[in-house]
Amino acid sequence: MAAHALTACQWVLLGGCVGASLYALLAAVAMPFYASRRHVAGSPAQGASRNAHPVYPFKHVGVSVLKPLCGAEPRLYENLRTFCEQRHGYFQLVLGVSSPDDPAIAVVRRLQAAYPLHDIELAIDTRVHGSNLKVSNLINMAERARHEVIVIADSDIAVEDHYLDSVAAPLADPRVGVVTCLYVAQGVGGFWPRVGALFINEWFAPSVRVAHAAGSRSFGFGATLALRRATLERIGGFEVLKNCLADDYWLAEHVRALGLQTVLSRVIVATDVIEPTFSALWQRETRWLRTIRSVNPLGFAFLFITFPTPWLLTGAWLTASLAANTSHAAHVWAELTCATSTTIGLAARLLLHWRSARHGRTFWRDLPLVPLRDALLALQWLAGAFGSHVVWRGARVPVETSTSRAARGGAMNVMDVAEASDGR
Repeated sequence: MAAHALTACQWVLLGGCVGASLYALLAAVAMPFYASRRHVAGSPAQGASRNAHPVYPFKHVGVSVLKPLCGAEPRLYENLRTFCEQRHGYFQLVLGVSSPDDPAIAVVRRLQAAYPLHDIELAIDTRVHGSNLKVSNLINMAERARHEVIVIADSDIAVEDHYLDSVAAPLADPRVGVVTCLYVAQGVGGFWPRVGALFINEWFAPSVRVAHAAGSRSFGFGATLALRRATLERIGGFEVLKNCLADDYWLAEHVRALGLQTVLSRVIVATDVIEPTFSALWQRETRWLRTIRSVNPLGFAFLFITFPTPWLLTGAWLTASLAANTSHAAHVWAELTCATSTTIGLAARLLLHWRSARHGRTFWRDLPLVPLRDALLALQWLAGAFGSHVVWRGARVPVETSTSRAARGGAMNVMDVAEASDGR
């Protein structure tokens, strides 16, 4: 009847099942309903009181929006248009490419023709400044930015018309250094993009919200990074990021090193998932996980607790196994604990899926994908634990060296350029 009647393996599995169910419950509670994600302009940053930061809309402060482009994505024009429909009174769009043959150029020309009164500048610059070709593009684009507030946003982001007012507002507080946004994903073009959207909506975003609720501010997302020009200059400009894999994270981290705060805005932008095949999706999501490993190895090691379905299956199996032997009180107690945690975990996973769904039809349509999504995440986590490179936009970027280079701001040699440009 002693507790040692359970084997060490059973104790470990029981602990994992309980931990995964508790995490699933926290994630489900932390996520807002999809319908409630539209932010009202001028609201305060999430997690702060209404008096924590001045939130006047910065109508008379100029904003330069930098958007590095690479290729003509399926909805590039539609996404860029949303940045032209801003209520903000004084802003500039700088759209940059690194090749005069980039198909995105035609999209930008179309945008300029559609909005002739807007300040839309196309930067075509082939200079390469480091192993991170996105940052290299940003370095070239930054020379054309004219305004006091700098906003960096990925090419596949769509926003509402209050976006610039809302993300710039917290910067009125001198204690705030950088503002960043979470995002909601929509699959564009078939089955695998739908699976990829679940990666963001039902794993990545809940993970961030749980960490944020626990007090963490160690993040920065390419969906939006807003900061004052003076702050960017104080950290050394984009040049300090030219050899970093996780440039979004390191930009915010350099700002935090100045003693300034990171604000997670209530604004939630939209992003497209367009990977049409399993291999393309695997490559993208494994890159994300290796990036997490590069900046937070300990956090990456514990990600296994955030994949509910494998643990729910383990919990069901363990419950049945313990039920077969009730001769010890420890088995009875463990069976009850495991069954309870598995039930809670299942309910929490369904609740998370419900809160992430856009409407009832989406909930039922994607429900069969949930076990696949969780199982795929577990396999990608294992794959992400290995490998010294990731592929981004056709370029191979080193993983391990990116962190050490970011820490020391080191130079890059010719071999690094060749390696990073391989397949470009």
